[in-house]
Amino acid sequence: MTPTDLFEALPDMAVFARVVDAGNFSEAARQLGSMPSTVSRQIKRLEQALGTQLVERSTRRIRVTESGAEVYRHCRDMLDAAACAVDAAGRLAARPHGRVIVSAPTAFARTVLHPLIPDFLRRYAEVDVQLVFNDHDVDPLVEDIDLVIRLTERPPLGLAGRTLGAVRWVLCASQGYLDSRGVPLAPAELLDHDCLYLGETTDDNRWRLRREGQTEVVPVKGRYIANHAGARLDAARQGFGIANLPEFVAREALQNGEVVQVLADWELDGGAYIGSVWLLYPPKRFLPPKIRVLIDYLIERLAQ
Repeated sequence: MTPTDLFEALPDMAVFARVVDAGNFSEAARQLGSMPSTVSRQIKRLEQALGTQLVERSTRRIRVTESGAEVYRHCRDMLDAAACAVDAAGRLAARPHGRVIVSAPTAFARTVLHPLIPDFLRRYAEVDVQLVFNDHDVDPLVEDIDLVIRLTERPPLGLAGRTLGAVRWVLCASQGYLDSRGVPLAPAELLDHDCLYLGETTDDNRWRLRREGQTEVVPVKGRYIANHAGARLDAARQGFGIANLPEFVAREALQNGEVVQVLADWELDGGAYIGSVWLLYPPKRFLPPKIRVLIDYLIERLAQ
């Protein structure tokens, strides 16, 4: 194929990618504002130019051939590159505007992100934010999400990302509770206390604490079990026991003296809810201004 032939085939390649995404000629034609017969002719023309069958046709759907799947991947890359070119062209001139959808774990979204959003909205009057509280893993390549916050030490392949910090866990109780029940000085002494824990799995009451290579596992018990960090913090404030909490949830209450930290010289294992905080997004070379300014803002504020 000559360079001239290649340039002439580019529009047909773009149409082919749309056909595969849509699943049939009719829907692709509707999206393109064209006719199914016109779209079909473009695909036939591309097959002739490439010398291979790309799709097997039926009355309602198409089936992509093996060679068609390979060609589709390159056509999709071509469209992504074109989108990046458009983004790059308008990146400096365009003002940040539009909606950014952010998904984050519920406790992190409520305690850390939500307090930061009002100031961001005041800074960028043309940018809207939709904050999705979600404790399930979200794939921004599949779902309609711009940014995903995930607690992990192994961010998934195929996504770009920045770290926002790390999550550590602490044990907290009210001063009144400790005055009446005593202050535990070693992990084993937690056995004599009411403890507030998640209760999501049968292992959640087995608290693991580490210090200088030493590990202690304590099967705690208590009168109140809650799988919401805010509820455990509130119960600790009211004197119902010692709660295990992400540090970012307990920080303000610790600063205000509403609770005090217990066994501060031990590191508490938070299980699946511990690790680095990653801000993840599709790997575009040039991000839309609305997304870029939110990323920069979150990094700036959380660094403080």
